[in-house]
Amino acid sequence: MDPVTLAAAGAIGGGIMGYKGNQAAAKAAKQTAEFNAQVAENEAVVLRRRKVDEEANMRDQSERIIASANVATAASGIQMSGSALQAAADSYFNTEMDALKTQYAGDIEETAKASEAALARATGRARATSLKMASYQSLLAGGSKAASLMS
Repeated sequence: MDPVTLAAAGAIGGGIMGYKGNQAAAKAAKQTAEFNAQVAENEAVVLRRRKVDEEANMRDQSERIIASANVATAASGIQMSGSALQAAADSYFNTEMDALKTQYAGDIEETAKASEAALARATGRARATSLKMASYQSLLAGGSKAASLMS
């Protein structure tokens, strides 16, 4: 076989290898992005559960404090009216406000993780598309080089 034919075959082989390598890298980029997105979605679930537990603990603690205050009020002989009743109502109101703040913080964290997952997937798709384009360019470059060597 003459050197020109060997060089052309090498150019074609290099183009094919570049194509296969970039195709594999594109597949790996998609898989990595999907994995990262799944991790973010799993973290969102964990964060939501943590906020639910935090809210439940806060409510339990608040109930204990309110119950202790009610017992102390009753033990002192004061009737649950006027300022004592207002203090109990304020405690319940503050508990609900704290619970809403906890829920809101959980919503923000969950939204951030959902955005992180969407961004990971979009980035992976973009990278995979770029690598696929590079694989086609590699194939075309190998064919072009082989054609120019053969002419």
